[in-house]
This record gives sequence, structure tokens and C-alpha cells, in this order.
Amino acid sequence: DFLHPARNLWRLRLGSVRLSELERHVLGWDRGADLLSGMIPQIYFDYVRGGPPEGLVPVLNHNQMDLRGLAALSTRILSLLSDAENLGQDALEVFGVSRICEKRGEHTRARNLYEKSIASFLPSETDRVARRSLARLAKRQGDFDVACELWKTALGNSRHGYDAYEQLAMYYEHKAREPEQALQIVQQALDELSHAIQVGDIAPGPYREIKARFDRRMERLKRKNGRPLLANLMTRAQA
Repeated sequence: DFLHPARNLWRLRLGSVRLSELERHVLGWDRGADLLSGMIPQIYFDYVRGGPPEGLVPVLNHNQMDLRGLAALSTRILSLLSDAENLGQDALEVFGVSRICEKRGEHTRARNLYEKSIASFLPSETDRVARRSLARLAKRQGDFDVACELWKTALGNSRHGYDAYEQLAMYYEHKAREPEQALQIVQQALDELSHAIQVGDIAPGPYREIKARFDRRMERLKRKNGRPLLANLMTRAQA
């Protein structure tokens, strides 16, 4: 079943991943006067009820073209999976292979392909998805310099933007051990949210859900930031 890899590879470029569309745009084939798939059941039932066998000829031709197309597409997919770095036709195709590699657990190769697709100029929304995926892989591999740079470029009033705020806050709190910096990041996110709701750039439902998330993080960070101060005061009092 090549539906899933075909979706990953070509849906963003083509929209439709019907076999005839894939043949036309990926393989450069044109079926010509092909039988519509929706007509096949009726033709078959007509034959079963005693209709002439000649009516099945277009059905057999259609099935033959399906098999030919699937064989050619399988060759194309397997070639891309083995060497997308050199065989990828465009950034979207390379991006599609990177998603497949990530799902297969080939994280280093997926990361390299995400980088290649980004460098080849993806459409803006796909570029954001690729950068988010690349940041996730960089984080998983402990490369926080790259991850942080990607998160910083993603900040803004969007689902990905607020995720980036949260990832940065988590990094500064847990990895860099800089709760003050984490607090600043959370405050920036809350300021972004406040502006977005005021100008109508975010719906009330998502606003409440995201704000509650950052409010909880803010309260925890404030408590954490207050502990060193309290400890210093107690030390001075004991002295």
C-alpha cells in the first residue's frame, strides 16, 4: 500500500494523491481516454447479469494501467527513500522523504533532509512545519544551540509560535538553569497573547487554553525564582 508514502511525498505539491494524478504529475504519464473508476462496479454487475463480455475490456485496460502506474510509483518511492539527497525533484519532495525518515526512526537522516528542504525554499507554512520538526530532532539529539535558534525564529501568534515560546521556557528552566530567562520568555508569550486577543487575532477558546498553560508555568517560575531570595534572607537573619 503506497498511499501513505505517496501522501507524505506529494500531497503538499499536488493536493490530490489519486493514482491518475500521481501518474500525470510525478511520472509524466497521461492515461488518455481511461474509464472512470466509479463506472467499474456497474459494468461488472451488467456482465454478471448476462451482459456481453466486451464491456469488461475497458475495465481490464484500466486495471492494467493501475498496475503499471503502481509499479512505476513504487520504483520512484524506493529510489527517493534510498537517495533523496540527489534524486529529490524539489524541496517539497525532499521534505516528504524527511517526514518518512523521521517516522521510521532515521533521525539523523531526517534532520539532514529537513535542513536540505528548508535551504531549498519551501512554501511558508511547510517551512514552519519543517523548522518545527528540525527543532524537535535537534532537541532529541541534544543540539540545543540549533533548537533554540529555530524556536526563536518561530516565536509569534500562532500554534507553532506559542509552542516555540514554551520550548524555550522549558529549555531555560530545565537545561540552562536560568529561571529568570524562562520567566521573561513566558511573559513575552503572555504579552503576545494579550495583544492577539485585543486585536482579534486569536479566538477566545484557544486564547484561554494557551493562557492557562503559560499562567501555570509563570506561577511555578515565580515560586522557583523566589526560593534563592528567601534562602538569602534566612541566611542573613541567622548571621
